[in-house]
Amino acid sequence: MGKVCGSVNHNLIFFLFMYVLGIVESYAVLPEWKGAKVYDNLYFELFFDLFILTLLVALVPQKIRKFPLRATVKGIIYTIAYSLAIIDTFCMVKFGNTISPSMLLLVGETTGSETAEFLGTYVNLDVIFTTNLGWVLLVLLGHLLVEVIKCKVKRIRCNVVWCNRLLPFVFCLLSIVMLIIGWNDTITNKQCLIRHFECKTVGDVEKDMNLHPCVVMYQPVYRLADAFFSNHLISLQLGRLKDKAQEVEAMTPNQLGIPDSLLASKPSNIILIIGESFNKYHSQLYGYEKKNTPQQVALEKSGKLVKFSDVMAPWNLTSFVFKHLMTTYTVGDEGDWCDYPLFCQLFRKAGYQVNFLTNQFLPHAKDAIYDFSGGFFLNDELLSKVQFDIRNEQTHLWDEELLKDYARLVAPPEEYADSVSTPSLTIFHLMGQHVNYRIRCPKAKMKFFTGDYDCPQNTLKEKKNMAYYDCAVWYNDSVVGAIVDRFKDDDAVIIYFPDHGDEVYGPGSLHHCGRNHTTNITKNIAQQEYEIPMWFYYTDKYAKRHPDVVASIKKAKDKPFMTDAMSHLLLGLAGIKCKDYRPQLDLLSPQYNEKRQRLMQHLVDYDKVVKE
Repeated sequence: MGKVCGSVNHNLIFFLFMYVLGIVESYAVLPEWKGAKVYDNLYFELFFDLFILTLLVALVPQKIRKFPLRATVKGIIYTIAYSLAIIDTFCMVKFGNTISPSMLLLVGETTGSETAEFLGTYVNLDVIFTTNLGWVLLVLLGHLLVEVIKCKVKRIRCNVVWCNRLLPFVFCLLSIVMLIIGWNDTITNKQCLIRHFECKTVGDVEKDMNLHPCVVMYQPVYRLADAFFSNHLISLQLGRLKDKAQEVEAMTPNQLGIPDSLLASKPSNIILIIGESFNKYHSQLYGYEKKNTPQQVALEKSGKLVKFSDVMAPWNLTSFVFKHLMTTYTVGDEGDWCDYPLFCQLFRKAGYQVNFLTNQFLPHAKDAIYDFSGGFFLNDELLSKVQFDIRNEQTHLWDEELLKDYARLVAPPEEYADSVSTPSLTIFHLMGQHVNYRIRCPKAKMKFFTGDYDCPQNTLKEKKNMAYYDCAVWYNDSVVGAIVDRFKDDDAVIIYFPDHGDEVYGPGSLHHCGRNHTTNITKNIAQQEYEIPMWFYYTDKYAKRHPDVVASIKKAKDKPFMTDAMSHLLLGLAGIKCKDYRPQLDLLSPQYNEKRQRLMQHLVDYDKVVKE
């Protein structure tokens, strides 16, 4: 042990400055929100990692044929460590997030001129002297000064006992204490790290991040490795999607089954509204006591809105739902979702104009793994081009802004409206009731408050969350109502459903809010998080021109359905009968299979769970 500690002591400056850098950088990238804190095991796990790294450096020969090998290795490590710390902190300062997969993806798409423009805009003295980046640079400066002093003082004689013998002993004792105290959490995180990098798809990475415990990428080198790993995984799936897209490109109109009458007469508009985290049992439309969906209730009373009673999502994760939704893949099919064509491409090949207005899936540097996983195949340049004619360029604080995007990007001038005959599929992807309910409704439109909830079993904080959620539902109803109002005079059919539900202190779990990412799905989880609202709205013009479709909608309202088959429903609704369309999955088709097994997470039978 003395020799081991002696080796570490010989490289003490290396160890010390790397440790200080790791600590300083961890505090420098702390988010500004209240309660933010560094990784609980930071001091112990960083000590462990650097202790092992220093031992490995100590094993490197000092020189090989006069080449300073150990010094070179140290220099490389220093360069990587300081560079990553500076980049990581800069990203947090400017973009509100550390190194991430989405950030690396954006870097890969940036040209040289864009990089120069970026550096000229963002890199300045203010960033150094007025932000946390200055602390990281201060550590670098201190390290450089120490190294300069070492070069100036070639040899320092130190025969003091504490320096030659006591210091290694003290460091050895400190190492033992640090490793023992942090051993359990350190090993647990390393096991999670191994499990994380054994994932086969970026979807598996997302699921892994929802497990408990999950890996904590507590240093920038780990975050960079994860970014490269995640981008590698998506590149594999993108390749398969692009191969499938090329097959669609090669298909003839006859193979797609495009009816000659589709473009000969003025066709219908299909509007798909995809909500977010909507608990069916918190909807007035479905019997909830709070009047939080008055516009949908009014539309139902008008006789033009048909609500469906037995609809569920295949996953309670947005990204997984979208991968099923945007392709013709359904649960139980052979292969993976990326082996199937993107249904919007099929619509475009059939002569439809496809508009995609999303308030979530646009590339941002600060995207978490969830948005990265869900949006990468929508934001890829080639795949976006084959799927969509028009899409918005930025997200908004409030969902109502998407209607302004529609008016600006899609809607033709009034004088040309009657001459436009191209059929359209328009997808509105809302932020809805996503995660932080408090910021999903403008303060001026808040309708519900803690005093409205007579539930003594819930805490004041929980009641406040319930009020925020119902306000988010209320605001979502106003947005949905505005979209319906925009198309009410057109020949149009509108479909609304959310990606999944969200548990808001439901009857089976009085003190839980959010989602349970577990394969042990109980009846309560199935109903609160997988069961979802869905409805069709048709205009007067649509009902007059398509009475058979309206009859099919009304007939299907109580049939069991899972939204992974939505693409087949839409293809059938549009009259696109291609080889990828399967009528047994089309809810409105006479051939629809009502007995199809509905599996949550591809594992658990929804109908068996809810009927237990």
